[in-house]
Amino acid sequence: MKRILVTGGTGFIGSHTCNALLKNGHEVYILDSLSNSSKKSLDHLKLIFSKKKIDISNKLFFFKGDLRDKEFIDSVFEKVKIKGNSIDGVIHFAGLKAVEESVNYPLKYWENNVIGSFNLFKSMIENNCKTIVFSSSATVYGNTKDELLKESADINPINTYGSTKFTVENLLRNIYEAKSHEWNIAILRYFNPIGAHDSGLIGENPLEKPNNIFPLIINAAYEQKNLKVFGNNWPTDDGTCIRDYIHIMDLADGHLKALNHLMTNNSQLINLNIGTGQGHSVLNLINTFEIVNNVKVPFIFSDRRKGDVCKLVADNLRAKKILNWYPNRSIEEMCRDGWRWKLMNPKGYS
Repeated sequence: MKRILVTGGTGFIGSHTCNALLKNGHEVYILDSLSNSSKKSLDHLKLIFSKKKIDISNKLFFFKGDLRDKEFIDSVFEKVKIKGNSIDGVIHFAGLKAVEESVNYPLKYWENNVIGSFNLFKSMIENNCKTIVFSSSATVYGNTKDELLKESADINPINTYGSTKFTVENLLRNIYEAKSHEWNIAILRYFNPIGAHDSGLIGENPLEKPNNIFPLIINAAYEQKNLKVFGNNWPTDDGTCIRDYIHIMDLADGHLKALNHLMTNNSQLINLNIGTGQGHSVLNLINTFEIVNNVKVPFIFSDRRKGDVCKLVADNLRAKKILNWYPNRSIEEMCRDGWRWKLMNPKGYS
């Protein structure tokens, strides 16, 4: 059993990863500002375990605050120390993530994503916590003609969001190079997480306007209002962007496997793609969603969004080899589980 600090732990990826951590017996300390998520996700987490007659109330702790406030981060470490314990590792999700917004409001993204991360890492150093899994993104690669993206591919982000993620990667790299015998760092560049927990109790619940394609598809199907597909003139078979969609539970398992790997090996810095290695166009995703769930998704084509790229598909061989991690869930399961979450929670956690 380890004590893990999870920043952004009430969000979509964070809540599913917390589920995986708790399922494996870890204590979880969530730090979240709730700027685009709901604390009610924790009640739903507890419900998942209570249905299995498992009490996690003594293993799940929540602290509301912002990473831009270093004193707040310090206070979380201190409160754990007062209990006679210490944080063993960190999984860092917290940050802003809307590509188009990042292009329009770059200072907002640099302040939240980079300064927040800087404060977290400084507090970790001061509290002798030197194991971290960082939530990066495939957007660091930018436009590419590669069929499958390897971790060694050129880094050339074309939007502010990707630039901030790569800057944090570089900061971690600098920290590791300065004290390589002390730190364990995993940088996970993941692709497009969709779906939900198969219980239907936790899922994607953005408080602000959704930016990712999957919640937009779900809302279009539920409300029967047109979805905007950004561009039908991309150089692909059907003219729409191609992405590597990965089930959120496979992604959560990737974080758990990465953390376990860091905890059981000597100091290291690893970059890993977390994706399925299979590309699907936006139209293909829409068609699959309609077939699997027997529902119509109305849509119209719109102009391309600023900051979008044509194709992002992972070469995931390195993650498979190093972590012994494999994405097991199909695109059909992603669509089915995501729709179940919506039907059971039509207003999200509200």
